[in-house]
Amino acid sequence: MEKRTIQAIIILMSVALIGICVIQFYWLKNGIDLEAQNFDNQVRYSLNRVKQNLEDDANDIENIKRGQSSIFNKDKDPLEKIFKPTLDGFVREKYESQVANIAWLLNPEYALGTISPPDLSRYLRVELLSQGIDLNYDFGVYSNDEEDYIITNGKFSVVNVSGSSSDSGVSTRLSQSMYQVNLFDSEGRTTVGSLRIFFPEKTSFLLKSVLPALISSILLTGLILFCFVYTINVILTQKKVSLMKTDFINNMTHEFKTPIATISLAADSIGNPMVKGNEKLIDRYADIIKQENKRMLTQVEKVLQIARLDKKDFTLKLVDINLNDQVTIAVENTRLRVNQRDGKIEAYLKAKNAKVLGDQNHISNVLHNLLDNAIKYSPEPPDIIITTNDVANGVEITVADKGIGMSKEDLKRIFEKFYRVSTGNLHDVKGFGLGLSYVKAITDAHKGKVKAQSELGKGSSFTVYLPHDLNL
Repeated sequence: MEKRTIQAIIILMSVALIGICVIQFYWLKNGIDLEAQNFDNQVRYSLNRVKQNLEDDANDIENIKRGQSSIFNKDKDPLEKIFKPTLDGFVREKYESQVANIAWLLNPEYALGTISPPDLSRYLRVELLSQGIDLNYDFGVYSNDEEDYIITNGKFSVVNVSGSSSDSGVSTRLSQSMYQVNLFDSEGRTTVGSLRIFFPEKTSFLLKSVLPALISSILLTGLILFCFVYTINVILTQKKVSLMKTDFINNMTHEFKTPIATISLAADSIGNPMVKGNEKLIDRYADIIKQENKRMLTQVEKVLQIARLDKKDFTLKLVDINLNDQVTIAVENTRLRVNQRDGKIEAYLKAKNAKVLGDQNHISNVLHNLLDNAIKYSPEPPDIIITTNDVANGVEITVADKGIGMSKEDLKRIFEKFYRVSTGNLHDVKGFGLGLSYVKAITDAHKGKVKAQSELGKGSSFTVYLPHDLNL
């Protein structure tokens, strides 16, 4: 897949995902707004119902009796002394209503005095519950004449020395509330006060009402986002793997092309009539065919080893191994190649307890792979140092060189299959990009660890940790 195609897919999927998020946010906001509007209507309806109940109570004869002294400044209504003995039935009810109206006209504040805090609390609770509102709330009756609350939360307010109600916090919240209704303003009367209510948990109540939709939206959007990121990662990974495999095939073709050409040339030479009678030349060409064939078998074995490691289709032949001895053998086998390039290789066997439980063949291959890389990536005469050290529960082997080094980006990927470090203008570094992948696989199989440190132009060092006992 081309780079432009991948970019187009990423852009389109990003636009689609952003669009889904915007639409989800829009509908959730609309849902919350509708819930808020519905809540406001229910509260206002409840307040109007309570207002009507309070006005009905104010017309009650018992309330009239309680308020008459403040209206006429006498112990009893003078009209009652004259007419009460002769009043009954409908006439009496009409009398009481007229007295109440006269009382409201003479002293509008009288109406507020007819409010019973327990009744007000009950009215509010019943009306709000009938609308499905079961929340904590503060409420109060505000007097325009007193310019303060005469009832708060079902109790008469206590006025302090400064002349204001003692619960200033409740008063402040009620004054800022959007839910209030004027009291006793019917039939053209001037309003004397208002009933106000405040819901401190309104926001959480509204959010809770859309919580299922909100959680579902977040989960589904998160799932889509995860699939989007995963898909993009798969596409990029597949592209990277495709490039590495292409590079691997090219390298493998190059690696096999030379020995195949050499074998073909040697075979043709043996069949030459001029060579058939010369046993020394025949033996020489036969040896060349044998060496080149061995070289190809070695390369094929590397590929097969990695395939078996990937499938976990291998068994470690565990024996007691002295890593100092293995390092010594690997160094001696490598020394000839180093000397041919006028380089040097030194071993410092500092480990006192170098015995581990492992597969001798695989561990030997690990050491040879690390030394082979140190030689290949040293454009100047190789300068290699290999060291063994005792560490907790195991042994560390460090192979350090002064070669071309690696960038931080390369350092993160060197243990990936088929990955090869870019060598700039250096074109004679051959390989399949499987050596370090093999090192890591074998180290992991031995329950060990491998890490690398490097700096461009200053060389690299690889440290392999192997435990004394795999069961620890």
